[in-house]
Amino acid sequence: MPKLKPHKGLRKRVRVSANGKISYRRSHTGHLMSNKSGRRKQRLRRRGTAGGRLAESILLALCNKS
Repeated sequence: MPKLKPHKGLRKRVRVSANGKISYRRSHTGHLMSNKSGRRKQRLRRRGTAGGRLAESILLALCNKS
């Protein structure tokens, strides 16, 4: 079997913590913010956390064996 290469675009957008949790920046924050409510913008400022099957597939794309 050939070795898996890490997905370089994903590596720039995602951080893996020491415990294996995956954090990312939320989408829909680039522009057109004036029609979004303040509460929604406040939630979008927080970093997201991926879990479950999504986290497994991200770790596989990053070639981490954990």
